Amino acid sequence: MTLETSQTKQAAVKVASGHTYERLPMPDLTFTKEIAEATAPLYEKVKHHIPEIEWPVHAPYVYWINKLKKERDATILAHNYQTPEIYHCVSDIAGDSLQLAMEATRVKEQVIIQCGVHFMAETSKLLNPDKTVLIPDMRAGCSLAESITGEDVRLLREANPGVPIVTYVNTSADVKAESDICCTSSNAVAVVESFGVDTVLLIPDEYLAQNVAKETDVKILTWKGHCEVHERFTAEELLAYREADPEIQIIAHPECPTEVTAIADFTGSTKGMIDYAVGQKPGAKVLLVTECSMASNIQEQAPGVEFIKPCNLCPHMKRITLPRILDSLLEMKEEVLVDPTMAAKARQAVERMVNLKN
Repeated sequence: MTLETSQTKQAAVKVASGHTYERLPMPDLTFTKEIAEATAPLYEKVKHHIPEIEWPVHAPYVYWINKLKKERDATILAHNYQTPEIYHCVSDIAGDSLQLAMEATRVKEQVIIQCGVHFMAETSKLLNPDKTVLIPDMRAGCSLAESITGEDVRLLREANPGVPIVTYVNTSADVKAESDICCTSSNAVAVVESFGVDTVLLIPDEYLAQNVAKETDVKILTWKGHCEVHERFTAEELLAYREADPEIQIIAHPECPTEVTAIADFTGSTKGMIDYAVGQKPGAKVLLVTECSMASNIQEQAPGVEFIKPCNLCPHMKRITLPRILDSLLEMKEEVLVDPTMAAKARQAVERMVNLKN
């Protein structure tokens, strides 16, 4: 199969690294026998989440994305909150924020397509300044990242002289640039304690900071930023699930309010939640208190576990779709750029996190 020919010559796309790419025409998205056979093994991974009648819509996109990423020398990084057809069928590397940040430093391909939100793409660019980093939809933002600016961090430093500033990776490059080090929910406690001081600013997620404070003797100063997915969970909601089934295992993300994590059987990062859920015995019922898609994505790793889904979706993550990923590969868009001066400072904060020895 070949790409459809175009009546007019396609304009070239020059990216910031200096590379020039041919803009490719849209391929034929007919669900053919060839595409059905080529994608059949991938459908096996998602057949419990995508009805068979819907697969002919997804399969041509999956086929062409996997074909074109090789031609473009591209790799796809996908967050755990992506939909199953992205997570299982086109991603090369999948994981939480820390895993993706670490894997971004090992990418050999020249092009990185970030299937996540904008701050994740910025992080990949910070760690790979000479590579082309694309995000399928530039509007894929983050309520938490938008809760704070670099100017806010400078004011915090002035108000708290000498206090180290630990910034969650769910922030923009200008915020990272004003920080001492970054952290994720996986390593926040280790990062906070790495300074060996009695007081640390942990920004911008207020609930993450409050949950970390329960695990350390370090005094944690906070900022009132929240994730719009995790802040919607309530203690009343979880107690209702537990009343309906006392045997249910409740696993919460530390971006949830403390009254929610207090009820949970386990609180941990996205990877920590996955490891805990996968470790449950067959027949167990598990409630993942996080973005809804993650339960679908990890079902294959825990075939004997029944996942109960309180379906809070991240509207920003869901802006990333197979059609938009295909557009990224065809037209080499949307390129994520960071001011070089800002990037140098922000890179230091991210690299300190990645290189931290726990």
